[in-house]
Amino acid sequence: MVSVPPVHVIGGGLAGSEAAWQLARRGVPVVVHEMRPVHPTAVHKSGQFAELVCSNSFRSDDAQASAIGLLHAEMRRLGSLVLHAADTHKLPAGGALAVDRDQFAAAVTQALENHPLVTVERGEISTPSAEWDNVIVATGPLTSAALADTIRTWTGEAALAFFDAIAPIVHRESIDFDVTWFQSRYDKTGPAGSGADYINCPLNREQYNGFVDALIAGEKIAFRDFEADTPYFDGCLPIEVMAERGRETLRHGPMKPFGLTNPRDPERKPYAVVQLRQDNKLGTLFNMVGFQTKLRHAEQARIFRTIPGLAKAEFARLGGLHRNTFINSPKLLDETLRLKAMPRVRFAGQITGCEGYVESAAIGLLAGSFAAAERRGEPAALPPATTAHGALLNHVTGGHIETIDAGAGSFQPMNVNFGLFPPLTGHVARDGRKAALCARALADLESWTGAALAHAAE
Repeated sequence: MVSVPPVHVIGGGLAGSEAAWQLARRGVPVVVHEMRPVHPTAVHKSGQFAELVCSNSFRSDDAQASAIGLLHAEMRRLGSLVLHAADTHKLPAGGALAVDRDQFAAAVTQALENHPLVTVERGEISTPSAEWDNVIVATGPLTSAALADTIRTWTGEAALAFFDAIAPIVHRESIDFDVTWFQSRYDKTGPAGSGADYINCPLNREQYNGFVDALIAGEKIAFRDFEADTPYFDGCLPIEVMAERGRETLRHGPMKPFGLTNPRDPERKPYAVVQLRQDNKLGTLFNMVGFQTKLRHAEQARIFRTIPGLAKAEFARLGGLHRNTFINSPKLLDETLRLKAMPRVRFAGQITGCEGYVESAAIGLLAGSFAAAERRGEPAALPPATTAHGALLNHVTGGHIETIDAGAGSFQPMNVNFGLFPPLTGHVARDGRKAALCARALADLESWTGAALAHAAE
């Protein structure tokens, strides 16, 4: 049998792990290069693959009414390692798919390390070897400075960047359950939920206004000079930045009270609610939903303990801030995620300009599939634009419209959403639009996999 040269995957995050898995399951040898723990990052705590450093939620699992839930369903059908590990280690989270982050990362790591076609090499790659003819760069938002310099050389332009923030995690035993209660918004159940999966902390108008004032006045982490002009991604804004955008912003965002009833005072609706979601399988840790922050640690503890029910809160982890990097993918990448100026190199994950855990893994899945097809001498099969995978791929590689003026480039990271999908044909009632888009996507995915990917399961 002729020896098949390996594909080199740089980065063992969600995208890199998924890309490696898709290559290996198609019979293509792969070398995964991960610099952790030899060269740690500012936010990772271990050397495990697919370590989650922000939320433990993969968001809604509803495949009939949400774009992210549809993406989950498609990835399951495409043999995703990330979704398999998430389903295996899911936690109660209402209508969302949340995971025990440690068990999830351990499962992904074990699957890759135990696969006979996967070789793991620990250490930083600053410049991929010229002898590697098939490379996937999936280094994510925390790409090392040396590799970032190489990428800038390849692309001929500076990388774009934005700030991303991390939410605090609270020990359950320190929460006051004489004040708080368990309930999912609108009592929704999910893949591992009961309809009472979130801890809810109610605030009246006076408490809410005092909290907003404290957030705005609180001492924040100062930017370094080179970070001063870096924007935030709107999907992960620090809570104090949201507060600065308007006094009522938080009440219509992460602190919205809708769909919740305090069983101790059911006739009086809270003015605002802080929700905490289970973060580990034991149920001993809960993260503060939507409370990404750049407040200094002492300020976080002081201000967050003014929330009813959290007066004696003990924090397993306080919030933080890190800088994300991504390339101008519509300009730089072809339809199979290859760098136009250097086709032996593909990009995958957040560095391409997708946003979110699942979206990053989905782009990794596609990159791995495309690289495997190339190595096997087969044509790359592009997912239909009507699927969540196709919609994401089109956003990354060609769905963006450049600005027509001389201003800064406007390509920005984006979560999967129905605005990325081609419109439905014919008349569909507004309240049935999402279900119709999901049904069309899954039907088209089925046709695509049957026609183009049947050999992958053999």
